[in-house]
Amino acid sequence: MFLTMTTTGTPERPATDLGYLLHKHPEKSQAFSTSYGTAHVLYPEAHAERCTAALLLEVDAVALVRRGKGKGRGGAPDAALAQYVNDRPYAASSLLAVALSAVFSSAMRGVCNARPERAAEPLPLRVEVPALPARGGADLVRRLFEPLGWAVTAEPVPLDAEFPEWGDSRYVGLTLESAALTLAEALRHLYVLLPVLDDAKHYWVAPDEVDKLLRAGEGWLPGHPEQKLITSRYLSRRWSLTREAMERLELVRLAEADDSEVEEIDNAVAEETEAEEKPTPLAVRRRDAILAELGARGAARVLDLGCGQGQLVQALLKDARYTEIVGVDVSVRALTIAARRLKLDRMGERQAARVKLTQGSLAYTDSRLQGYDAAVLSEVIEHVDPPRLSALEYAVFGAARPRTVLVTTPNVEYNVRWESLPAGHVRHGDHRFEWTRAEFRAWATAVAERHGYAVGFQPVGPDDPEVGPPTQMAVFTLGPVKEAKAA
Repeated sequence: MFLTMTTTGTPERPATDLGYLLHKHPEKSQAFSTSYGTAHVLYPEAHAERCTAALLLEVDAVALVRRGKGKGRGGAPDAALAQYVNDRPYAASSLLAVALSAVFSSAMRGVCNARPERAAEPLPLRVEVPALPARGGADLVRRLFEPLGWAVTAEPVPLDAEFPEWGDSRYVGLTLESAALTLAEALRHLYVLLPVLDDAKHYWVAPDEVDKLLRAGEGWLPGHPEQKLITSRYLSRRWSLTREAMERLELVRLAEADDSEVEEIDNAVAEETEAEEKPTPLAVRRRDAILAELGARGAARVLDLGCGQGQLVQALLKDARYTEIVGVDVSVRALTIAARRLKLDRMGERQAARVKLTQGSLAYTDSRLQGYDAAVLSEVIEHVDPPRLSALEYAVFGAARPRTVLVTTPNVEYNVRWESLPAGHVRHGDHRFEWTRAEFRAWATAVAERHGYAVGFQPVGPDDPEVGPPTQMAVFTLGPVKEAKAA
């Protein structure tokens, strides 16, 4: 990973003052250890007329794997080769942004005791990043940097120069030029926007990332036309953190418009005022119903089939009764988010031994899923094309055969109670179908009969006397037992 910063000067105001501003002497080559490799700072040229500082980050692929405990890039499981063969050593990403912050921390704050007047004034700057992932292409690069005063050149990198018909890759060669920014401002722009363009982070995004974003975005992010995209991507699309950041940015904008302090604006409600009680989200009710049923069945080894972003796996980990928890999903991206949610890269050995995330399709039998106490398919079957339901049925009930299977799915009859849902529409664009209570019961009963299970049904959420509950749950038990008790 490579980045250069170049400035020009005169004999009276030499360009080599860049060394003072960066707190790195131009006549030295310095190395700094990081958790993921070694950051080198060197000066390819250092003259009064022109000075270039380079940051070279040597990424240790083995260290990355060790930090991720074998979970692959970003925590994605079942990607053994991708752990070692990926773009991390070459393409600018959050790794480079963290190195910028660590190596040039004083410069990023605008601190320079030796040349305070140079730190406070704009410099002629040219920044070059040879390989920058740009999810959104060169157009997005310009939309992010040009409003900040940069002249942007973003040249798409072809997939293969020998085969131009293959088209361009998702990488660009980036050159930024400006004479209106201080060095501190330039570094803060790069710190935020490099991982935004990569649209990924190599570490778990915790709540303190909001503070980091607002500190680095001070003075430019509140008024940026792509503020929402920047905030969402920087915070790895964690909606709760994004919402918090957007609210705080709006307060900053209002305070600046009113020429007052944020604290003066943010005083409409006294601290002791009680917040209004909010209804429990349906997703929480569904998860609570599943946890209650698993607890009642005495399950210890549990499969979460179609685990998505890992909310249920996270809840199961909090209860010591569950000794083995396996999350399965076909989406590597979902598993990556789940790994970050669970903080697998920082989890202790004893806790990590209880949980596993694995990629797999429920359309195929998988011997790894056999012998478990319980399996959960929460809001999964409606995402499967009806002709493939029989394959899912056999993979779960015929091959894996857990003692208990919990299946939840939307009740289409309840859709008329959703004010925001247009008539005739399903609740999610990826739903292949949504069943009535009678249709779900008919399917579940037939599955139970074919595979030697007994089945009972429970409502999840408010049970409307006319249209039933928003979610319906079937509880399958291997062998002839009494029907599950209605909630």
